[in-house]
This record gives sequence, structure tokens and C-alpha cells, in this order.
Amino acid sequence: MALDFLLLMKQELLITVIIFTLLLLKIGSDLSNAAVLNVANGLLLLNLLAGTVGNQTGALFNGMFFTSPLIVLEKNILSLGTLIVSLQSSSWLKKHEHVPEFYILLLCTLLGMYFMISAGNLLMFYVGLELSSIPLAAMANFDLAKRRSSEAAMKFILSSAFASGLLLFGISLVYGATGTLTFSEISSRLDGAPLQVFAFVLLLAGFAFKISIVPFHLWTADVYEGAPVAVTSWLSVISKGSVLFVFVSVLYTVFKPLAGAWYNMLFVLSMVTILIGNLFAIRQNNIKRFLAFSSIAQIGFILVGITGSSQPGTASVVYFVLIYVFSNLAAFGVVALVSSVTGREQVSDYKGFYKTNPVLSWVLTIALFSLAGVPPTAGFFGKFFLLMSGAGKGNYVLITVAALNMIISFYYYLRIVKAVFMDANEQPIERLAIPVYPKLAMFICVAGIIVTGLAGYVYDYIYSLSFGF
Repeated sequence: MALDFLLLMKQELLITVIIFTLLLLKIGSDLSNAAVLNVANGLLLLNLLAGTVGNQTGALFNGMFFTSPLIVLEKNILSLGTLIVSLQSSSWLKKHEHVPEFYILLLCTLLGMYFMISAGNLLMFYVGLELSSIPLAAMANFDLAKRRSSEAAMKFILSSAFASGLLLFGISLVYGATGTLTFSEISSRLDGAPLQVFAFVLLLAGFAFKISIVPFHLWTADVYEGAPVAVTSWLSVISKGSVLFVFVSVLYTVFKPLAGAWYNMLFVLSMVTILIGNLFAIRQNNIKRFLAFSSIAQIGFILVGITGSSQPGTASVVYFVLIYVFSNLAAFGVVALVSSVTGREQVSDYKGFYKTNPVLSWVLTIALFSLAGVPPTAGFFGKFFLLMSGAGKGNYVLITVAALNMIISFYYYLRIVKAVFMDANEQPIERLAIPVYPKLAMFICVAGIIVTGLAGYVYDYIYSLSFGF
């Protein structure tokens, strides 16, 4: 029994051990920032490797916690993203006075995501969600000397508290309507009554805030711009990815009897989210705000895949999140390095970037091509499978709108590429030395963009683990 407990909660227990290890290092030693970074990256690599071996399927605590091969894969994707964020943030963290605290907050957030993904009960899910959200507010305020960082933290905590309130109210109504909070029992007690649909709407609103679905996206650009680049990349990729994993599971299993209702809701939300995200991305001059609205548009494409309500729906979402980890973090890796060394974050700053930094320019270009869905990058295949999943329901209007919006997205992604390679700049960004850790992170991202797109077995493996109805 003890062995089963250790194996089923292996990833959560290991993260807890790493958190306490870093806490003891902070209290009991006086290591340099470089040494702390080495230790933290080594422990994050160990956590990633440990997630690939000795995994079991089962449940604990009367079904409140469960794990499966798909859940393990989702956690490993988050672990990989966490390691990449840590590597590409080393230039910024080396100059910061609170490096151990940053990693402790980061790993507490990751631990909450693990519990959220493995939750078999709405209260367990809510506790995991709060554990993954509250430390993020402190992380958003980690540029302690900058007022806009404090502003970003305040906006994030207020919007997060509002979303959590809606979510908790929805959970209470679900309990009132069904008499249970256990995922496996809720589904059998849903009959489409108005109270149940209203409870689901509140839950959907809570999820929509967390993953920036329009019209619940208003906090996103301001928080992305004000937070440190490392935190912005974490919010954009890891935080949203974890909520998406749970969102798909909850829709396809817990609220399966209400599929007719939530399909219509997602139909409208996906079209609006793609359109608003694209139109506002065109107008942005700050690179972080640009990537914020880009991420909102990407969420719209993911919603298209979710509407497919099938095994390809689950597989396409998990596959796209994996691609998104590589693509978005590659772009943020370049932005993080430029911001850390020069402090420049405007799109116009990247004019003529290729003349002084050809390697970084190509990394950024490949990332933007993948985000736009340009073949043969992985992003093309990710969006293709999302659209094919959506087409499985015969919703060709939605597919047409999404396809047309892909053309719009080409414009604003290629606008950045044009600035990098073709535009002149009287004060170009100077030639930047790429430290070892950021260079390794960029290599992993570019390799991931190529391999996940061209190696068909990646999608096939995810498909074999997926579920649907």
C-alpha cells in the first residue's frame, strides 16, 4: 500500500522534496545565484526524468486523486516546459537577489497544477487551482523595483479572485443539483436541468478567466506586459496548458450529459476568441502584449478542437499544447534574453535584428512560423489536427472562420519577421552573447518544433492514450 502511494504520487512527492531542498538551501547556505541556478536546473531535470519511469495507474483517497498514462504525459509536458522556462530565464535570475524564492514559488505553482490534473473531485481540483494561482501573483511582482510589475500582480490577483469566486459558486451549485462532488458520480446525476446548466456556465466562466477566453481575457495583456518575461512565458504556456488539460477532461467526462449545451457555448466563444485575439494582435507595439493577444487567438483554435467531442479532440489538444510549449517558449526565450540585456521590449526594437543577431533571429522566426501554422513546422500540424477534430462534428462554419483567421494571423506574425530581416534601424539591438542555459533552451525548443511536426508517432502515441465520446 505504501509503495502504491509512493508510485502514484511520485511526481507530487518529488516536487515537494525539491521545494524543501531549495528552502533549506536558502536558510542554511550562502550559495551564489549561479550555484542556485545549477542546483535548481539539475533538480528540475531529475523531476522530468523521474516522470518517465515507474509510472502506475490507480486512485488514492477514495478517488479524490487518480493518475493514468495520459495524466502522466500531461504532467511531463508541464515539467519539460518548467525546465525550459528555468533555462531561458538564467540571464535575468543571475542578477536577481531572490533566486531561491522564485523557484519555490514556481514549484508550488507546478505542484498545484499536478494536483489539479489528477483531481477526481471538484474540491480537490479547486484546491489545486488555487495552489497554482496564488504564487503566480507574487511571481508577477518579482521585478520589485518596477511599478508596472506591481500593477500586473494586482490585476492578476483581482481577476483571479473573481474567477475563483465564480468557479466556487458553480461548484456549490453542482453539489446542490447533484448531491456529490466526485467526478465519476456527477455525470450519472446530470439531466440538463436549468440549475445544472447555470452551474456549468459559472464553471465555464471560471475556466475562461484562467485560459483567457474572450470576453474573460481583459487581464491578459496588462499582466503579460508588466510581469517579468520569465513569468509571462510561464503564464502563457504552462499555466494555460495545465488548465486546458483539466478543461478537456471535465467537459468530456464529467459534463458529458450537457454536451449539447456546452457545444453551442464553445462554438460562439471560439469564433469570438480567435477574431478578437487576431485583430488586437495586429495593433500591438509591445512584443509581450503582441504575444499575449497571439496566445488568446491560439486558445480560440484549441476551443475549435475541443468542440469535436471525440478521441481526436483530446489528442489534438494535448498535442497542440506540447507544440505550443516549444513554439511560444522559443519566442519568449529570445524576448527574455533581449529584455534582460537591453531592456527593450518594443516590436520596433527588433528592426534590423538579423544583422546583429542572426542566430536569435532564426530562432524567433521559426517560433513565429510555428505559431502561425506555416508548414512544415509543428504548429501547422497542430492546427490541422485541431481543425480536423472540429470538423468531426460537421461544424464547417466554425472551421471556415478559423481557417480565414489563420490567414489574418499570417499578417501579424510575418510583420515581426519583416522587421527582423528587412527593416532598417538606426539604433539596432547590439550583438548579444547567448549564455549556455538560454542556448540549450532554444535548442530544445527548435528541435521540438521540428521533431513533433515531422515525427508522426508523437501524435499517434498521444492518440493512443486519449479518451473521447
